[in-house]
Formats: sequence, structure tokens, C-alpha cells
Amino acid sequence: MRRIILIAIPYLWLLVLFLVPFLIVLKISLSDFAIAIPPYVPTLDLSAGWSGFVEFLSQLDFENFIFLTEDNLYWKAFLSSLTIALVSTFLTLAVGFPIAYGMAKAPQSWRVILMVLVILPFWTSFLIRVYAWMGILSQEGLLNQVLLALGIINEPLTLLNTSVAVYIGIVYTYLPFMVLPIFATLDKLDDSLIEAAEDLGCSRTQAFWLVTAPLSRPGVVAGCFLVFIPVLGEFVIPSLLGGSGTLMMGKVLWEEFFTNRDWPVASAVAVVLLVVLIVPIALFQRNQQRQNEAGR
Repeated sequence: MRRIILIAIPYLWLLVLFLVPFLIVLKISLSDFAIAIPPYVPTLDLSAGWSGFVEFLSQLDFENFIFLTEDNLYWKAFLSSLTIALVSTFLTLAVGFPIAYGMAKAPQSWRVILMVLVILPFWTSFLIRVYAWMGILSQEGLLNQVLLALGIINEPLTLLNTSVAVYIGIVYTYLPFMVLPIFATLDKLDDSLIEAAEDLGCSRTQAFWLVTAPLSRPGVVAGCFLVFIPVLGEFVIPSLLGGSGTLMMGKVLWEEFFTNRDWPVASAVAVVLLVVLIVPIALFQRNQQRQNEAGR
């Protein structure tokens, strides 16, 4: 009984906080738009019982999902979100791997300090950090003032409300999610393998690419998934740092819900986005399972 209760608690949590809200959103996505409160006409009447469910199946249509395929806005938003997520993941990996490698090679007494420095941004509100970047990247911001003082530029750069600002904000925000898994993998790496490779004639660079890089793959894969999955549906950073020119699914979802008040179409966008995210989530779970099996 204790084992059943222990297993039932997380499943009950997922049922209440994930499955039930998803079913509600799915139900709204199959409804019709209406100028009312709430702004949709439900096609499924649960109070009618089985007869209402049969009537719902007979009148079932996917016009909201078909509309997403007919309007170029949603395809462009999805492709733009996918591009930004992939580029941001690559940039985060390029910045995060050297940091994680330096942490793993640092003396044991310094690792705790370096770990605190990596997770220190989490001690501050996410919105405050994004607003801080708005001040840094503005034309009168700190970055332009420093560049002007050093004589690198002659006039302030336009960084805010550009894709560059979006990438900076995403890399800064999600960098710990890339560093920590890679550091955890490199920290467990046996240094004797590097010494053996060097004894066999490899240089330090060759030993890194032949030994360290392949063995760090589990951490790299985990970090890439932890960055890619949330960035694909990111809303706050593109809205505050990217402005109106940045098109992403999270931003489109917000505008459909709160600006256009087209809840059925917005729910259809949410369902499609969730279905798309299921693929990397499943791959991430498979990668974690392989790591656990290899650890045994």
C-alpha cells in the first residue's frame, strides 16, 4: 500500500496539473469562436451525458487546426521559433561548454564558488533580469556607453528590439541549464583516460576531441534539450527584447488569447505546440534512460 501511494502521488500531480488542463485546452480548440464571455461556444456538452458526447462526435470538425495550415502567419511563427531555438541552443552550447570544462578542471576548492556564480542569476527575478538587459542594450544603455568611451564605435548601436538582443537574452537566461549537465558529466570523467591518450602519442587537443568530447556527449545532449524545449515556446524574452519584429509561437499564442480573444484558435496553437514539443521531450527521456542504464 505504501508503494502504491508513493507511485500514485506524482501521477495524481500530473493528472491534476497537466492532463486535465490539456483536455480543457483541447476541448476549447474544437469549439467555435463567439463574441461572448468566454469567447467560444463549446461543442461538447458534458451535462448532456452520453448523448451529448455522441452528438459532439457527429459534429466534430478540426476547422481551427485547418485554419493554422491555411494562414502563413502560423507557419512563419513556427519556423521562426524553430530557427531561434536551434541557433540559441548552439550559441548556449558554444558559451556553456568552455565554462563547464573550466569548472571541471578547476581546483576542488574553487568549484563551489564557480557553481554559485553560475546559479547566482536564479536568485533574482526572471523579469528583473530581462528588464536589466533592456537597460543595458538600449541606445543610452551601459553597453553603448562603454563602447563609446573606448572609442570602438562613433555612434550608439541599435541593439534593443532586434534578433541580436533576443539571442543575448536567451543565452544569458538559459546558460545554467547548459552548463550544469555538462559539468556534471565532465566532473565524473576519469583523468587517467586523458593521460593514457597522451601516453599513446596524442596531443592535448587530440586527447580532448578523442576522449573528452565523446564522453561529454550525455551532458551535451541533456543541456541542449533543456535549452531547446523551453526556448521553442518562449514569450517574455522575444516580447521585451525583440519587439514587434520577432515572431515566435509563444508570442502568437499570447496575442491570440489576449489581443484577438480567439480562444479556439489560440488553443489549437497551444495543442500543436505541445505536440511538437513531445518529440524532443521523448528523445530527452530516452537519453536519460540510456544514461541510467549505462550507469548501472
